[in-house]
Amino acid sequence: MDRTAGKDLALAPLQDWGEETEEGAVFSVSLRRQLSQRSSPREGPGGSQASSPAVDAFLHYRTSKVRALRAARLERLVGELVSGDHEQDPGFVPAFLATHRAFVSTARVLGLLLPPPPPPLPPGTEIKETEAGGLPVNKNLRAVVSVLGSWLRDHPQDFRAPPAHSDLGSVCTFLGWAAPAGPEAWEAEKLLGDFLEEDERKQEDEEQPEAWTVPPGATQTPRPDSPEGCWEEEEAVAREGPELLDFSVDEVAEQLTLMDVELFSRVRPCECLGSVWSQRDRPGAAGTAPTVRATVTQFNMVIGCVLGSVLGAQGLAAPQRAQRLEKWIRIAQRCRELRNFSSLRAILSALQSNPIYRLKRSWGAVSRERLSTFRKLSQIFSDENNHLSSREILSQEEATEGPQEEDPLPGSPPPKLPPGPVPYLGTFLTDLVMLDTALPDMLEGDLINFEKRRKEWEILAHIQQLQKRCRNYCLSPRPPILVALRAQRQLSEEQSYHVSRVIEPPAASCPSSPRIRRRLSLTKRLSAKLSREKGSSPGGSPGDPSSPTSSLSPGSPPSSPRTRDPPPGSPPASPGPQSPTTKLPLSPDLAGPRPLSLPLSSSHISLPGQQGSEARVIRVSIDNDHGNLYRSILLTSQDKAPSVVQRALQKHNVAEPWARDYQLFQVLPGDRELPIPDNANVFYAMSPAAPRDFVLRRKDGARHTATISST
Repeated sequence: MDRTAGKDLALAPLQDWGEETEEGAVFSVSLRRQLSQRSSPREGPGGSQASSPAVDAFLHYRTSKVRALRAARLERLVGELVSGDHEQDPGFVPAFLATHRAFVSTARVLGLLLPPPPPPLPPGTEIKETEAGGLPVNKNLRAVVSVLGSWLRDHPQDFRAPPAHSDLGSVCTFLGWAAPAGPEAWEAEKLLGDFLEEDERKQEDEEQPEAWTVPPGATQTPRPDSPEGCWEEEEAVAREGPELLDFSVDEVAEQLTLMDVELFSRVRPCECLGSVWSQRDRPGAAGTAPTVRATVTQFNMVIGCVLGSVLGAQGLAAPQRAQRLEKWIRIAQRCRELRNFSSLRAILSALQSNPIYRLKRSWGAVSRERLSTFRKLSQIFSDENNHLSSREILSQEEATEGPQEEDPLPGSPPPKLPPGPVPYLGTFLTDLVMLDTALPDMLEGDLINFEKRRKEWEILAHIQQLQKRCRNYCLSPRPPILVALRAQRQLSEEQSYHVSRVIEPPAASCPSSPRIRRRLSLTKRLSAKLSREKGSSPGGSPGDPSSPTSSLSPGSPPSSPRTRDPPPGSPPASPGPQSPTTKLPLSPDLAGPRPLSLPLSSSHISLPGQQGSEARVIRVSIDNDHGNLYRSILLTSQDKAPSVVQRALQKHNVAEPWARDYQLFQVLPGDRELPIPDNANVFYAMSPAAPRDFVLRRKDGARHTATISST
């Protein structure tokens, strides 16, 4: 066995041993096989050391106990940054730095981490020997400086606190006496200077009035009450320059990829945390997760461009409109070749949206070759074919290596990996929101559940790895195409559906056409995936209807009526139509690819510390004027209806959430509902075969619903 193989075995855990509890901390313990020192060579004649191939190939292993911090109080967690055994637990520091904002502020961590400066030495005192960089020979100080170096390098935005950036100032002060000549001190000073310069530049820009410009991704939709005669006028204004589809397929796909790469590379992974992203629509949280919001805007813009270009020109004949559909299919295929799954998902979502999907005559004029391409691309995000799921394909793309030389020269740099892929960010947002919902923040004894943070870090580390791969793209901006992208007229959902009905009136539809299958709800997809992992078939028949396809953002109108008539020869219904406002989900727990890396082993979640208690994740919306916005909550087998209603109202930020004023209904297939009695155990009262979607309604305004048995 070679040394490499021995090293791999040394890191492989043999089995979990259990837990060890200390004051304010719980450790998980595992037994790992580790490579021990090789036996001493035998001495040959004359005192020489003799060895044989058999002895050289023989390696000794020993089993050792390895501990990893599972839960602790905050002071113990911060202390572990400095005093922990990072060889045994190398993932602790990066996991803490990446996720700490979910449970503690940066200022609080620094207050516990940074030691006070030493008192001034009396005159004539001999200065003890120091290491390179002026750092005193002190293990704790070395560890603190090392942690700060990783923090400054990997998460510099954590220290941004305008106008004074006091947290970063404290770091500079500490490094000024602990390691004045070290690289960490230089990096901290440079970062502080960059922050102050950016603040000054931003202030100057705010003081100077700017000419009105269209920001990237901004919609240029006419007013909903604008007369139809304005369509031609606006269309004439848009025709002053070349239209988006006047450019080649490669040019459009490459510019979309360039924009997606730039935005994805700027995403701060900590903004993707479920506890951070889920706060985005709370009062006063307009600035929450700006880098993630930028990707939402870009994703929405791409969908709007597809809708506007296909539906905008009302006077086109079906073959002409089919040419536009075909071109977008070719652009989507080129995005797939460029490994850009973000714009690929956006284009497919637009083509699958009801206003475009229902155009029977236009789809009927699309060539068979393009329809076949569309079907294959749609399978990437299909919920019914796990073998071709987007995540599996993404993993395959990540494993792709660039061209390698047969005999690389010794000392030559490693081969450069191919660029990308650019992922659909909604996948990770869904995972993290579900993870935040399913696992508690605190455990018994007021201990922070750091095992939850480790699982979150696994996903964030994946995002960071993809961001590094995206640096390998070599694409140049083409201003004319970018201008055409931003100038493309975009339609609201109501306008899109209205224009679609003008292009092809509902009378042209065929009532006997099969109904378009709606997308599976998130909780049903999760259960189906977990059932497949256990070797059983997913619950429900493939044709069972599920939750509504469209998950509207706050303030958007209800979904437009859906037609039952996909056009003959039209693309498959497996991906399901999608409302134009369902873009990159503003609530990632509403839609998106099937979550995969969740720490769940069955459709029921076993709660830690509560024997015999199970749980499942449900989605709850409120029947109001703000759209069909769902929130995920964790439902345990002990929860009664009042507590579920109260938690759901809190999730929706409802003012004065009086649970007694609302009643909970489970949404069933066929536009039916199951009322949950006020004092019922929701876990057992709900229908297990139906999607786990619920709606809250005020009791004084509840509509008549037929009582349906839950059995």
